Amino acid sequence: MQNKTIKAVDFFCSGGGMSYGMQQAGIQVIAGIDFDESCKETYESNIKGAEFIHADVFELKEEDLENKLSLKKNDDKLILIGCSPCQFWSIINTDKTKSANSKNLLVEFSRFVKYFRPGYVVVENVPGVLRKKEESGLNEFIEWLKANGYKNPHFKVHNVNNYGVPQSRKRFTLIATRLSEDEIKPLEIEGKKLAVKDVLGEINGFPKIEAGHKDETAFYHSVPSISEINKKRLKKVGKNGGNRFGFAEDPELQLDCFVGRDDSFKDTFGRLWWNRPSPTITTKFFSISNGRFVHPEEDRALSIREGATLQSFPKNYIFKTTSIAKTARMIGNAVPPKYAEAIGRAIVNSKL
Repeated sequence: MQNKTIKAVDFFCSGGGMSYGMQQAGIQVIAGIDFDESCKETYESNIKGAEFIHADVFELKEEDLENKLSLKKNDDKLILIGCSPCQFWSIINTDKTKSANSKNLLVEFSRFVKYFRPGYVVVENVPGVLRKKEESGLNEFIEWLKANGYKNPHFKVHNVNNYGVPQSRKRFTLIATRLSEDEIKPLEIEGKKLAVKDVLGEINGFPKIEAGHKDETAFYHSVPSISEINKKRLKKVGKNGGNRFGFAEDPELQLDCFVGRDDSFKDTFGRLWWNRPSPTITTKFFSISNGRFVHPEEDRALSIREGATLQSFPKNYIFKTTSIAKTARMIGNAVPPKYAEAIGRAIVNSKL
């Protein structure tokens, strides 16, 4: 394939969502870099021909990467991709002390961009890095790009549902090139946007299962068990978009934390809608109490494969992990492959 001449190195690659999408766009991914070695087997099982490099970006030296991968500076056909873990800049109200060390990852990634000066640069992250562009280092990075030949970088927040992903998920994306003054934007799909019913349910290859089902095959249609009282709660949550108000008037089932707080945590114990894209698939999508992650009809949370499908991973994507929680974290943190493909196709189409 002629486009194979464009090659990419994927920093913070995790289980390979970005790398897979780039490959689907016809780009040769030569390596993925991640601090979490538990991603290695999943990454290498799916991203054929790419090397997984276990490294801490804070300690990785530019020269070491240059030698290991035989990279060249000022390579017009090289893409450096940085999709750093982003909990610190997320709007989700979590304890930021655990994620504080992630807030400088964009700055660390920019070291490699400044050293190699590749033909293309891609950054994907939560919208918070744009809202806090001074603190996150984004502003300085964009100014450096503009001053060093990347004249018209694209940096905006996009909803991945516009790019072939059956999910409402807003992501900040930067695409920069020094080969052209044209702005490169992810390629939107034409026609109808995907909803849950387009990818889940029996008609799409997901047999009905109950909470606690363990799928020993690579399809991984597994879901954790839930308590008896939570089973009773879900029976009262209306099908196709119902929420916890379905059991709010039942004194046995109502949780104390929700009493008098009808305007808070409305999505907890909530079901997905068939006719809408799913909400953002987080790392806790397998839990009914961590968001609107209950199946539209069945009384259980989303299975691992359902969460992966809503993230646009293909059904034959293999997750080589040791637990539901670890797999869900890998899936929830991933760049949706279809969105990555939209970015990759835009770069391939822009090639001079």
